[in-house]
Amino acid sequence: MNKYVKRILSFAAAAFVLTGLFAAPNSASQAQALSVVEAFQTTFRSISDTLLPAVVEVDVTEKKTYTDPFQGFASPFEFFFGRPERPDSGNDKKEKQDDGKREYEQKGLGSGVIVRRTGDTLYVLTNNHVAGAATKINIKLNDGRSFEAKLVGSDERIDIALVSFEAKDKTIPVAKLGDSDSVMPGDICMAFGAPLGYAQSVTQGIVSATGRSEAHMSSISDYIQTDAAINQGNSGGPLVNIYGEVIGINTWIASQSGGSQGLGFAIPINNIKNSIDAFIKDGKITYGWVGVSLLELSDEYKKQLGVEGIDGAFAAQVYSNAPAFKGGLKPGDYIVELNGKAVKNVSQLVREVGSLAAGSTATFTVIRGGKRLPMINVKVEERLKDVSNLNNKLWPGFIAAPLTDEIKEDLKIDDKKLKGVIVTGVMEKSPAAALRLQNGDVITAVNGKPVKDLSEFYNELANAQKSVNFDVYSNGGTITTGTYKF
Repeated sequence: MNKYVKRILSFAAAAFVLTGLFAAPNSASQAQALSVVEAFQTTFRSISDTLLPAVVEVDVTEKKTYTDPFQGFASPFEFFFGRPERPDSGNDKKEKQDDGKREYEQKGLGSGVIVRRTGDTLYVLTNNHVAGAATKINIKLNDGRSFEAKLVGSDERIDIALVSFEAKDKTIPVAKLGDSDSVMPGDICMAFGAPLGYAQSVTQGIVSATGRSEAHMSSISDYIQTDAAINQGNSGGPLVNIYGEVIGINTWIASQSGGSQGLGFAIPINNIKNSIDAFIKDGKITYGWVGVSLLELSDEYKKQLGVEGIDGAFAAQVYSNAPAFKGGLKPGDYIVELNGKAVKNVSQLVREVGSLAAGSTATFTVIRGGKRLPMINVKVEERLKDVSNLNNKLWPGFIAAPLTDEIKEDLKIDDKKLKGVIVTGVMEKSPAAALRLQNGDVITAVNGKPVKDLSEFYNELANAQKSVNFDVYSNGGTITTGTYKF
């Protein structure tokens, strides 16, 4: 977009407001107001003309299986005419076992945007839920041309996929990627795609919010929220700013009706840029892993740990022999910075650790025992596919919680002077399970040293060298667990 159009945009809104508020209702002022509106229209047309050739419809075919409801029973045909002989049956062969499962093809469609060209190969970015499981992919351009495509790579966690097709036509454009970190609520935006199959549709709205990362959303990405109309079929299409730059990939909607209700969500393009290279190079995204189980803290929890009013992410547990453990991170550490950047919450830290390259070194700043510690260096490893199989390495294998008067009442603990922490969330096959700890136990001492609250508990746990045992109050008495060596 040229500087002239950008200048029109920068003054158009102010001019429109001033005209409407102060100008007299004469033909001159009406013409001036109309010229401002026409400038907006010209801008939206320019954006559409630039982007639409790079926006595609993604037609997919998936193989699905279902269980035949008549399996084990005679179908109406067989009831009257008998079961037909199978082609592979014979006198000297046993008939193959029929498990009742049938296969069929299901067609679907979504949207995508061309983000790169290498020679005659063009790469289209879309959603994993659009193309990730496809057996056949067809790309349809806005001029009606269709191309067979193939899946380059996909990732379920962040819900993106990259497909490619071959075309010698060098005039097919590639969309320009913007900077989603600069996006702010109130920014004008446009959504492109094929909603409900109506290809090459454009809707316009504003950015309603940024950094959406509530609990029901993906932990590996935050989202841009927009009121630009997004419906089924828009998935994988671009969300674009007024400069014609892609700032996000439309992914899902919040709706009670199944249609647009002004609550659309897009993956910020900055969360995806490195993934494009990863798909082309390796066919997958490799996530960084340091081996820490993180927890969002309540106000009561923060108060006992001495981190009230401080943003960060709490390291509730650490995998033994994992990068974090080797680097010196301890259960109970409150992580406030990663590589010099402030940590706001757990979701942000999960995203940023996941984006770190395996083999790189990450620097953590933590608060431990109420004190800010010198930076801790951790060498990042590749994330394992299934960390749930590592419960035996998860230290300590439970979540310590504040022992409040309300919890004492719930647990029917009559000793009003009892101090310690509550055992919650005991993991199967973990060190806590090996020590026979149970949910609701009250730990009163670590390695023989009394602990009155969370801060003292995690301090003693951090000070433990190679082995730990706990004094546990349970059913009116106190016992000492066995010793766990780590």
